[in-house]
Amino acid sequence: MLKIENLHARIEDKEILKGLNIQVNAGEVHAIMGPNGAGKSTLASVIAGKEEYEVTEGNIALNEKDISELAPEERAHEGVFLSFQYPVEIPGVTVTNFIKSSINETRKAKGLEEMPAKDLLKMIREKSELLEIDRKFLSRSLNEGFSGGEKKRNEIFQMAMMEPKLAILDETDSGLDIDALRIVANGVNKLKSNDNAVIVITHYQRLLEYIVPDFVHVLYDGKIVKSGSKELALELEEKGYDWIKEELKA
Repeated sequence: MLKIENLHARIEDKEILKGLNIQVNAGEVHAIMGPNGAGKSTLASVIAGKEEYEVTEGNIALNEKDISELAPEERAHEGVFLSFQYPVEIPGVTVTNFIKSSINETRKAKGLEEMPAKDLLKMIREKSELLEIDRKFLSRSLNEGFSGGEKKRNEIFQMAMMEPKLAILDETDSGLDIDALRIVANGVNKLKSNDNAVIVITHYQRLLEYIVPDFVHVLYDGKIVKSGSKELALELEEKGYDWIKEELKA
C-alpha cells in the first residue's frame, strides 16, 4: 500500500530525513517510535505533503502510484489521512459541516456527485454510534472549547467518515488520560480492516497496549534503524534509546 524508498527531506537548510525506507501493506498497523528530533513528525508531514518540507531525494508511492509531487489535498483525495498532534479550532464551522465538505470535496475530485443528505446522515449516525460519540457533539464548532480527549476523538470520527486507505496518527496519545486513550484506541481498532493501513507515531509504549502493531520501527537520526514486533516497543520502554545508539556504534 505505502512504499517509501530512500526518502531525504529537509526544512529550510536542515536535513531531517536521511534515506528512510519503509513498506506498509494493507491490513497492517505499523508503529514508529524514536527520540525527540529523530524525524517522526517530519515523516508524517512529508507523507501528507506539507509544503514547508522539501523532499530532496527518494519517492513515496501509495498503491503503486507516486504521490511525491501531489499537493496535500490531492494526497487526501488519494486516501491519505493525517491526525495532528495539535488539532486547530475552526469557530463557526460545525463538526458535521466540516465532515460534509471534506467528503464532498473528495467525491468531486473523483468525478462523483455530492453524497445525498440522507446517506450522509445515515453514515454519521452509524459512525458516531460505533465510536460512542454523543450526537450533540457533532453540532459544536470544530475543536472549539474541546478537551484534548474530545479533539482526538473527533479526529478519529473524521477518519471513520473519510475511510482513508492510509491513516497516520501523529502522537495521537499526546496529553490524553487513560480513559481518552482507550476511547481513541478503540475507535482505531474498530476501523482497521484488510483494505486500509495505519501508521501510529508515538513516544510511548502505553498506546501500543491498546493498538497492537504488526511492526514496530525505531526512527533515529532520520532513518529507520531497527524493526521488530511489539516486543521491540517493550524493550524501548525498558531500556530507552541509548542502547540503540550503542548498537549503531558497534
